[in-house]
Amino acid sequence: MASKAAAAAAAGCLTWRVFSPFTLHAPCSLSALNIRQCSSKLATQPDKTPKRSAFRPAASSTHDWIGPPNPLSNLRPIVYHVPGNESELEKRLRHLRQETEDWNHDFWTKQNISYSKEKDAFIFSSLKAKGLTLRDEQGRRRALNSEEMAVFYKSFLETNRLRHADYNKEWYRRNFTITLLMARVALKNMWRTITERHSSKKNSSPTTDNK
Repeated sequence: MASKAAAAAAAGCLTWRVFSPFTLHAPCSLSALNIRQCSSKLATQPDKTPKRSAFRPAASSTHDWIGPPNPLSNLRPIVYHVPGNESELEKRLRHLRQETEDWNHDFWTKQNISYSKEKDAFIFSSLKAKGLTLRDEQGRRRALNSEEMAVFYKSFLETNRLRHADYNKEWYRRNFTITLLMARVALKNMWRTITERHSSKKNSSPTTDNK
């Protein structure tokens, strides 16, 4: 139990999951309700982006490790385990999956920071047009109603429509390649298993002497 607790601490609160190469990302949605939002306070401080844990599972591990959602991208970081007998094809697959994780994280970090800054600017501009300050007499932050915010959501989605479309295209391209590599790895492993079983049966079969 103590070793597990130490491993969890070293992982920076990372948790593990059973290794499954078939976990893919979800594509970007153009719905305002599905925008990956982060707190405006963190989004305006990109220089304080949390560093990713340097923890790596042991080669004998059969699990990937998943950390808590990143406060900027709202995505859970994944550290893929590296098997001791990893083939070049499996290594290629792992690198592409990790690269896609990082690419996804970078995209949503930049998108959320942009979203938060533009939203704050829109609220400030709308309140100023009404002759109001950001906070009321009690020091509470003023907010716009849902109809007023709908104007911002529509504008933000229209402005970023091409960026979202490019993201979706790249997402599908990456995951199509990942799927093909996973199929190749699965077929190769299956063929290796069949070959080893056939070889084992051949070696263990009794020999008969001709009389």
